[in-house]
Amino acid sequence: METATFDRIAQIIKQVQPMIQSDGGDIELIKYEDDIVYVRMHGACVGCPASSFTLSLGIEERLREQIPTIKKVVALD
Repeated sequence: METATFDRIAQIIKQVQPMIQSDGGDIELIKYEDDIVYVRMHGACVGCPASSFTLSLGIEERLREQIPTIKKVVALD
């Protein structure tokens, strides 16, 4: 795992975290491996049908804008 990239991903996650928390959820960065970001959703995000949109259209797009090598973001259970 590239530490600099992981740290940058963590910074971006922290930027979007307040928006997720304002809806009663949370997001946790688990790992970055083979250009895939693994996160865990918490709180109201668990089981919420909109969380997949938040993940792909919100978080993944934002990460790719700043780190183009990211292939995708995957939510772990």
